[in-house]
Amino acid sequence: MSATDSGSENSPDNTANPLADSERADSKRADSKRADSERATPKLAESKRCEYWDVGKRRLRFGRVPLVMGIVNVTPDSFSDGGRHQQVDVAVAAALQMQADGAAIIDIGGESTRPYSDAVDCQEEIDRVMPVIEKLRSSGQLTIPISIDTSKAEVAQQALDAGAEIINDVTGLEGDPAMAEIARERGVGVCVMHMQGTPQTMQDDPSYDDVVAEIEHYLRQRLRWCERIGIRRDRVCLDPGIGFGKTHEHNLMLLRATGRFVQLGSPLLIGHSRKGFIGNRIGDKNADRTAGTLGVSLAMAVAGAQVIRVHDVKPTVDALTLFEASGGLD
Repeated sequence: MSATDSGSENSPDNTANPLADSERADSKRADSKRADSERATPKLAESKRCEYWDVGKRRLRFGRVPLVMGIVNVTPDSFSDGGRHQQVDVAVAAALQMQADGAAIIDIGGESTRPYSDAVDCQEEIDRVMPVIEKLRSSGQLTIPISIDTSKAEVAQQALDAGAEIINDVTGLEGDPAMAEIARERGVGVCVMHMQGTPQTMQDDPSYDDVVAEIEHYLRQRLRWCERIGIRRDRVCLDPGIGFGKTHEHNLMLLRATGRFVQLGSPLLIGHSRKGFIGNRIGDKNADRTAGTLGVSLAMAVAGAQVIRVHDVKPTVDALTLFEASGGLD
């Protein structure tokens, strides 16, 4: 009798070994759980995760954990740190400390984009950010790239002239008709984000038929558009826009789908730091959101995001370092 015949339903052994049946059933359940897990979270080695972000003057290379982008808001009204960095020397010191703590990029912004924030005119935004960028570059102490967080072409132009290397535009290069041409001509890194509406309207009633599919489609189309107008794919970083025209549940759905956005083949940035969905999820909107932010950061490392934008650089870098060292990405 062949080996395949020995387990036929007519064989007396078929009912004589309940232990073997139990082991086979356990094995099948384990295989099923493993397959479900692999479908839910693609392994980094099997993904299309890109290896670097070309920001013009240099390439930012990605390892197993995301690069950390430190936030320096030179504003009086940003949702989490408004007013903390309004003085030039304070903002410069904060940026240098973030670099020392392990940040790979410093993102400097002069206009709050929190829900229902007031728009700032171009000159006011320039007056806020330019002294900080100029002092950082003239000091010779900052060796990592500066990103300018703006949707205004003139602000971006002046920031690039002063030494910024990345344009981080929450409107996905759609807010100012001149922004895309500046990005193309200057050959710098660009972060293209999804936002439904404007900061003044985006949280009125965010609505999607399928939030993940729609934002995946938007990011894919913007990436193709950038390539068509002459912005190289390896200079474009995509951002699904956590908190920008999304409900709390939308944000969590997008975070859980990060692996899908990574498959688009460009660097992926996630900006979740201290946002409202964290307070909502832990059941206390007034609670400190540092731990919640770190939890999301670790999940994004597993999902393959290449850049995470955060307020608290040192805790994030330390958490990522130990998460990798202790086998979190194995």
